[in-house]
Amino acid sequence: MGEIGPASPSSEIAHVDFHVGDLRPGDWPVARAIYLEGIATGNATFETTAPEWDAWDAAHHPFARLACRDSRGNLLGWAALSPTSRRHVYRGVAEISVYISAGARGRGIGRMLLSRLIDVAEANGVWMLQASIFPENAASIALHRKCGFRVVGQRERIGAMNGVWRDNVLLERRSAVVGV
Repeated sequence: MGEIGPASPSSEIAHVDFHVGDLRPGDWPVARAIYLEGIATGNATFETTAPEWDAWDAAHHPFARLACRDSRGNLLGWAALSPTSRRHVYRGVAEISVYISAGARGRGIGRMLLSRLIDVAEANGVWMLQASIFPENAASIALHRKCGFRVVGQRERIGAMNGVWRDNVLLERRSAVVGV
């Protein structure tokens, strides 16, 4: 997959000084630091630490690993897909991860990454994307909804974090071109 710009010229971004391409193994130290920034918010994931490359690599689809870089090549954010099950019937269902560096949030990077991730998923036979987001993470829920996800429910008290039970909002996006 080559370097690309925004999904369409009518983007909401006034100027584009970043591009989306592949996330490479050598990117992981910076991508991991961005992941840790998300973890530190307390509203991005139940995870408490970010794995080393080998563990992260084994848990994610090899075809859907994207990185957003600025014009100098600095990593600003990343997105990836992980399988939801090893069962063959669920081969076209994947879970979304999108993480943006704290200093780069609010610039349309999440939308660029998620839009491109949808395209890559469909090109690789994925018909259903899902996300499980803390209700307090309103920006992530809004991003997913802008990219065609719909809220399908809320799991109450699905897991405890620092001794507090947390809910998750479930969102999904069904492909209009794969598995129809």
